[in-house]
Amino acid sequence: MEEPDRRRILMPGIFDEAERAEPPGEPEIGLVPVRDPGDVADPGTADRPGSERDEIGGAAQAAPPGVAHSSAVMAIGTIFSRLTGFLRTVVIGAALGTALLGDAYQAAEMIPYTVYELLLGGLLASVFVPFLVKRRMRDADGGAATERRLLGVVLPVLAVLTVVAVLLADPLISLYAGGYEGRQRDVTVLLTRLLLMQLFFIGVSGLASTMLNVRQRFGAPMWAPVVNNVVTMAAGLLFLWVAGRGTTTETVTDAQLTLIGLGSALGTVAQSVVLAWMLRSAGFRWRPRFDLRGSGLGEAMRAASWMAVYIVVAQAGVLVTANVATRAGKRAAEAPGGSATGSGLATYKFALVVFQLPYAIIAVSVITALLPRMSAHVADGRRDLVRDDFSRGLRLAAALLVPLWLGMLVFAVPGSVTFFAYGSLTEDAARRVGAVLMVFAVMVLPFTLHQLLMRVFYALGDTRTPGLIAVPAGVVQAVTAFLLLWLVPARQVVIGLPVAYGLFYAVGATGAALVLRRRLGGMDGRRIARALTQLHLAALPAVAFAAAALWGFGHLPGERLPALLTLIVGGVGGGALYVAAARLMRVPEIGYFTAMAASRLRRS
Repeated sequence: MEEPDRRRILMPGIFDEAERAEPPGEPEIGLVPVRDPGDVADPGTADRPGSERDEIGGAAQAAPPGVAHSSAVMAIGTIFSRLTGFLRTVVIGAALGTALLGDAYQAAEMIPYTVYELLLGGLLASVFVPFLVKRRMRDADGGAATERRLLGVVLPVLAVLTVVAVLLADPLISLYAGGYEGRQRDVTVLLTRLLLMQLFFIGVSGLASTMLNVRQRFGAPMWAPVVNNVVTMAAGLLFLWVAGRGTTTETVTDAQLTLIGLGSALGTVAQSVVLAWMLRSAGFRWRPRFDLRGSGLGEAMRAASWMAVYIVVAQAGVLVTANVATRAGKRAAEAPGGSATGSGLATYKFALVVFQLPYAIIAVSVITALLPRMSAHVADGRRDLVRDDFSRGLRLAAALLVPLWLGMLVFAVPGSVTFFAYGSLTEDAARRVGAVLMVFAVMVLPFTLHQLLMRVFYALGDTRTPGLIAVPAGVVQAVTAFLLLWLVPARQVVIGLPVAYGLFYAVGATGAALVLRRRLGGMDGRRIARALTQLHLAALPAVAFAAAALWGFGHLPGERLPALLTLIVGGVGGGALYVAAARLMRVPEIGYFTAMAASRLRRS
C-alpha cells in the first residue's frame, strides 16, 4: 500500500484531485492531431547554456505508460540534480569569481554543450526517443538492430566532431566572445579546448539517456548529473586551494587552467560511465552496426526538420547572449576606473541557474504529468479536455511559482550574498548577481507559460508551429540584446539581459496562445486570469512580511548573518502567511495541495 500512497502526493495525484473538483463541461470533439503525437517527444527548453540543461528529455514523451509510475524517482532525482548543480555553480563562483576569468570559464563551458545540442542533443530527445520506442514495439528483435545502427552513425560522428571542435577552439571563441584579445583570449581558448574534450562523452550520455528512457528506466538519467556535479565541485575546490582567492586572467597559470578544465570535463566522463553502466545493466550491449539500409533513421531525421528550427533559434539566442555579455564585461573592465566584476557572462549565468530552479523542480513535474494526459485527449479528439488540462497545469504550477517569483524578487540580493559570497566571489559581486536575479524573477511566469504552451503543440504532434513561432521571438531577443550593448553603459548591460531572454518567451507565448485559442476553441483565459489574480493577492501579506524582515535584519551589522536571517525568517513566515491567506480566500489551487497533504497525513 505504500507505493500508491507515495505516488498520490506527487503531481499526478494533484491533477486527479483538481480534476475531481473541476468536472468537465459539455464534450467538444473534432480535435485532429497534426501528426501522431507518439512521433514527438519533449525536447526540454532547448536553450540551456552550459551544463544546466533540462532533465525532461525524452522522459515526458507523448504517451509513455511508465512515467506516472516513475514520477517519485524522477522528481527526487531532478531535485538532487538541480541542487547539486546549484552547489556546483557556487563552487565555480568561489573559485573563479565574476570578473574576466569567471567569464572566460563560462564562455568556454557553453560551447561544447551548444555544439552538442545543435547537432544531436535536441533531436535525440524530441525525435529519436519516440522513434526507438516504436521500433522496440514493432521489430522482432525489440529494436536492437536500430539502436546499434544509431550507435554506428552517432559514435564515429561524435569522435570526429570532438577532434575537429578542439582544433577549431580559436574560431569558436570568435563566435561566442569576439571581443576577447590578449591574455583574456588565450585563457578562454585554452579552457575551451580542454572542455571541448568532453564533447564525445556528452554525446554518450545523451545516447545512453535516450536508450534508458526507451526502456522506461527514468531514474538514472535524472540522477547521473549528480555525479558530474560532485566531480566538478571537487575540481573547483582543488583549483581554489591551489590558485588561491582573487586569481585573474593575468595571474592564473596554464597548469591551473588545465586543472579546472580537465576536472570539469572529468565530471562529464564520470556521468557518461554511470549511464553506460546502467544501460548495460538494463540488458543493452554496445555493439555498433554500420549497415543503414532499412534502418528508418532517415525517416526520423526528416521528421525532425521543424524541431531543428526551434532548437537552432534557441541556441542562436544563447550565442547572442554570450556575445553581448562577454563584450559588455570586457568594455566594463577597459573603462576608466571600471571593473569587469559582476558585469559579464559569469554573473548572468549564476543568476540564470537560480532563476531556473523553480521551473526545474516544479514545472517539470507538472509537464511530466501533463503531457501524457493531453496526448490521450488528443487521440480521443477532445479539445475541451486538452484545454482543461492546460489550464489546470498552468494554475497548479502558478500556485507554487507565484510566491516563489515574488520571494525571489525580495530575497535575490540577500540570498545571493548568503550563497555566493565566498572565495573569489566578493560580497559586492554577489549583490550584482542578486540584482540580475531580481530582473529574472519577473520572467518566471512567462517562461513557464511558454513551456506549457509548447507541450500542447507536442501533444498535438505539431512541431512546425513552435518552430515558426520561435523565429520572430528569437529576432526580438537578439535585437533587444544588441540594443542593450549599444545604448546602455557596459556595467549595466548584464542587468538588462534577462529582459531580452524573457521577451523570447513572452513573444513566443503570445503567438502560441493565439494559435491554440483557435484550435482549442479558447484557452480558459478567464479562469486562469482569476486564479493568477487570487494567487498574487494571497501572496501580498507574505511579500510585506518578507520585505519587513529584509528591512529589519538589514540594520544588523555584517553581511552574511543578516542575509541568512532574512532568508530563514522571511521565507518561513512569508510561506506560512501565503498558505493561510490563500486558504482564507478559498483559492482552489492551494486547496488541492493542502487536501492531498492532509489526506497523506491521515493515512500515515
